[in-house]
Amino acid sequence: MAMTAKDQTDLAAALVRLYVFLTQYLDRCSDEAARAGNPNEELQSHLDETRRQLLDILSANPVVKRKLTEECDRILALGASCVQSGSTDQTLRDAIQAERAVLRNKTIALSDLVAVFRALA
Repeated sequence: MAMTAKDQTDLAAALVRLYVFLTQYLDRCSDEAARAGNPNEELQSHLDETRRQLLDILSANPVVKRKLTEECDRILALGASCVQSGSTDQTLRDAIQAERAVLRNKTIALSDLVAVFRALA
């Protein structure tokens, strides 16, 4: 199936949303104030729905689908470990900061791409 320019923009925008939700998830896991300010059910619902949409779209490319699945699973497991340990483990906090840095870079790059796509439309 050939993707239209709108489809490509929507895909990039969905990836931005996913990375923003994953970052918020990590923030909630490691920061009590972030947990209080962002209801878990709402965040989890947005995260699950965006992930489901992306995995449906990416079913045409099993390699990218697998990589996205592994990335999401790794981040969710990291966050769950942080919550269980009470976020006091320095190694865990360092791993969360490293994941946040990767998510930040991906979000910035994809946000710029979406802006360019929308400007060309």
